[in-house]
Amino acid sequence: MNVQDPRRIRNVGLFGHQGSGKTSLAEALLWSAKATPKFGSVIDETSNLDTEPEEIKRKGSIALHVGWCGWKEHKVNVIDTPGDPNFSMDMRAALTAVDLAAVVVSAVDGVQIQTDRTFSFATEAKLPRLVFVNKMDRERADFDATLADIKESLSAQAIPVQIPMGKEESFAGVIDLLAMKALRFKADASGAFVEEEVPAELQDEAKKAREALVDAVAATDDALTEKYLEVGDLSPEELKTGLTTGILSGAVIPVLCGSSTKNIGASSMLDFVVASCPSPADRPAIVGKDPRSQEDVERPCDPAAPMSAQVFRTIVDQFVGKLTIFRVWSGTMGGDGQVQNTTKNTTERYSQLLSLQGRKHEPAQQAVAGDIAVIAKFKETGTGDTLCDPKNPVVLPDLPKIKPVITYALKPKTKQDEDRIAAALHRLCDEDPTLEIGRDVEAGETLLSGVGQTHIEVTVERLKRKYSVDVDLLPPKIPYRETVKGSAKNVEGKHKKQSGGRGQFGVCFINLEPNRGNGYEFVDKIVGGAIPRNFIPSVDKGIRAQLSKGVYAGFPIVDVKVELIDGKYHDVDSSDFSFQMAGSKGFKQAFMAAKPTLLEPVMNIEVTIPEESTGDVIGDINQRRGRVLGVDTKGKNQMIKAQAPMSELLTYAPDLRSITSGRGSFTMEYSHYDEVPANLAEKVVAGAKGKLKEEEEED
Repeated sequence: MNVQDPRRIRNVGLFGHQGSGKTSLAEALLWSAKATPKFGSVIDETSNLDTEPEEIKRKGSIALHVGWCGWKEHKVNVIDTPGDPNFSMDMRAALTAVDLAAVVVSAVDGVQIQTDRTFSFATEAKLPRLVFVNKMDRERADFDATLADIKESLSAQAIPVQIPMGKEESFAGVIDLLAMKALRFKADASGAFVEEEVPAELQDEAKKAREALVDAVAATDDALTEKYLEVGDLSPEELKTGLTTGILSGAVIPVLCGSSTKNIGASSMLDFVVASCPSPADRPAIVGKDPRSQEDVERPCDPAAPMSAQVFRTIVDQFVGKLTIFRVWSGTMGGDGQVQNTTKNTTERYSQLLSLQGRKHEPAQQAVAGDIAVIAKFKETGTGDTLCDPKNPVVLPDLPKIKPVITYALKPKTKQDEDRIAAALHRLCDEDPTLEIGRDVEAGETLLSGVGQTHIEVTVERLKRKYSVDVDLLPPKIPYRETVKGSAKNVEGKHKKQSGGRGQFGVCFINLEPNRGNGYEFVDKIVGGAIPRNFIPSVDKGIRAQLSKGVYAGFPIVDVKVELIDGKYHDVDSSDFSFQMAGSKGFKQAFMAAKPTLLEPVMNIEVTIPEESTGDVIGDINQRRGRVLGVDTKGKNQMIKAQAPMSELLTYAPDLRSITSGRGSFTMEYSHYDEVPANLAEKVVAGAKGKLKEEEEED
């Protein structure tokens, strides 16, 4: 479909809690417009959108998917987003690419946690919103109760433009309050319906609901308010215009209803979207930065303006290659050509523009301002990057960032897996920017960080399926440190070995004491030539080597001061190596005599939670040996600032989700090292005894 006018484009994102039926609604929208060859079903594993094996296995989206359809001379782009908070980055990215957030609410379950969160994000983004009450055919479906929940939990501006006709098994269609007609849907899931008069038993309810709608629309404009007060009603044209204005400003949040699995209400939703919801041309111009002058630059939604676009999703297909999905914000992108990536300061060429329908794509002639399109096989471009006309560069605002909060160590199962893992992980990070790869040099482990446990598990599944890399997930090793609390005086370190010919001989005497906060310090106090000057650095070198190995439990040693006070040497048998060994042995003895202790990393955490969870979360932090530093109000939520040991936070992400029913989130960063309590230190040391014994035998 070659659309050249942004006013004939609608970009609709489907958002809401996991299991509310977003993907099923997307399938119904596309099937009603005959844009897909079949009416896909998530339950039957025939979805046109959820096609990844991990999605089919879980019967839920793990990434955003794009489809489109033609409807009454309009192009409607539909973006289906994951409802699982583990994959919320795609939800946040989709909010930047659409002009209408359609929040899907189950008529059985009402407003759930992720519904609330996505609605809040859409509100913060000043995005026009509507609510679709789904699953009206299910047992215990209750439109009135769900509407009351929506008004209380999401927005008092929510107002029905449709009410259901029948309920549960008898649900057969909707009453259009704008036209005051009953839309009875056919039972063949085609999405077709016939217009009827409103049934007599629903006349009073429909009139009351329409009055509430007209009242809400009239309140959005002074002229409409005056007309409404004078006449008691608005004309169909005034009602339509006022509704569109109200949706655009957020003053009116229309509520529709239906059943996505029976395809009741999808086609009437398409009618409403193209008739009353904003086009890209109705939204404010996007504001970016000129990379040359750093001045603000407006890019209006005009096909004749300089071209600018932003990537909001990257798919790395092992057969097709990289697919870059973007929204064109201004100008027109042709079927082939060259664009500048101002984010990475590179130039990219492409030979074909594509339209995406789930996993399938087809050539597109062009993409005008407001449209969504795809390019295959870009080399450098990734999610969040700005693409633009090389002659008129601009950098568009960054996509929202989501920091990973949980980390696991990856253990390749075979040598072949070990060889492949780095390249495979980097490809997955191209596709999913919320993943982070790290390396624990001390433990020799590859670390993978993500938003939650399910996020990590899905990544490991994809690692095996797409790149044939099989790994085990292990908790990362805590980077403990060793130090001393006491002092040791005049400790001898002696290395003597005679095996025929030239022997090995070196003796040193050292003092050891704490040096908290100042790292390792070596002081030469040798007088009278007890150790030749050229061997004194050897003692220091031997001690430094032992610092990295540890003594008490095999962890690196920090914050100690060593004084070299005396020693002995042999004219023939003394050597650099001999004094290195003497320094190492003397240091180990002194360290164990100076009240060794373990230090553990302590993290700063900021936890955002609903107010009713504050007590439970603070209690949980205390149980984790944490310390609450303060509690602040943040909108409807509370923000708790605290510190807790890293070892106590390895499972904090799923535990917080459980405590807050999924409504809590947190960030974490390193603060400082602190002493491990004696009873816990004993357990850590006991676990390290075997390793230390092996090292001593090697010496």
